[in-house]
Amino acid sequence: MSRYELVIFDWDGTLMDSTGLIASCIQLSCREMGLAVPPEREARWVIGLGFIQSVEHVAPGLDRERQVALAESYRRHFVAREHEAPLFPGIPALLDELRARERRLAVATGKARRGLDRALASSGLGPYFEATRCADEGFPKPHPDMVLHLLEETGVAPEAALVVGDTTHDLELAANAGVDAVAVCYGAHDEPLLRQREARHYARSVEELRQWLAANA
Repeated sequence: MSRYELVIFDWDGTLMDSTGLIASCIQLSCREMGLAVPPEREARWVIGLGFIQSVEHVAPGLDRERQVALAESYRRHFVAREHEAPLFPGIPALLDELRARERRLAVATGKARRGLDRALASSGLGPYFEATRCADEGFPKPHPDMVLHLLEETGVAPEAALVVGDTTHDLELAANAGVDAVAVCYGAHDEPLLRQREARHYARSVEELRQWLAANA
């Protein structure tokens, strides 16, 4: 029997190939506001965090008004280009396989609710997920709120749930919630960084992730 009843996916960098676009929009927003432009690695590091955490990391020392202005600039750039971000090849088939094996699926993402709803609709993945939780609906990653909320909503025990994500924030989220995690190494954080946190497996591709889930979930 499977150890996991519920598989909780991160979105950006795990299901959708959007981390390069997100990092680019962060850099564009900083440049637009006359701020120091963070290197791509630094811009990628904040993906998945909440608004305040992200802004304080890429542009420390801003007052609240400038923080809000930077966030608004980023949203404007990203919304204008979000159609450029595709799903990673193989993701729909992976989700089909999990559903065929009667696994329950959810999403825990650093996106705001409006952003996730747009992505679910445009990608066609909305029907796969019975529950979703966004950064603007509670505490952002790596606080355990997202996962704890999803466990409560679905009635699944922590030991029967698995988080799949592409950042150390996802792995910390899972650990803080008492849930196992699998890291994917093709998203925002590279494998050496991800291996600084504990995970059941470190998948280098969607196909490797699919194979691990088929054998273990």
